[in-house]
Amino acid sequence: MRFLADAGISPKTVEFLRGNGHDAVHIRELGMQRATDEMLVERARADERILLTFDLDFGSILALGVVARPSVVIFRLADERAASVNRKLEGVISEQAGALASGALILVEDARYRIRRLPIK
Repeated sequence: MRFLADAGISPKTVEFLRGNGHDAVHIRELGMQRATDEMLVERARADERILLTFDLDFGSILALGVVARPSVVIFRLADERAASVNRKLEGVISEQAGALASGALILVEDARYRIRRLPIK
């Protein structure tokens, strides 16, 4: 799978994904740390990447559009350290690979995750 990590996502999560055979890049590596959320969504769509973020605004952007991609994983965790994010992300990838591939908004919380298929109607 291909991932684009937003500013709040640790570079350690990018390393974790790469170590597990995924193609992952952080927005800092692309020089996009000042890009708008809309620009990041468009970059993820163009590059066919799943966007990883802590920012709820991405859910709103997807809800306003009629787009089926990119998939976005939003983390809402009490512990935002990379190790915690990586554990949760690993579970989502293994359990929801099909949803991520076809287009989904996944909200990852401490005790569960919720999935909305894209486009949101």
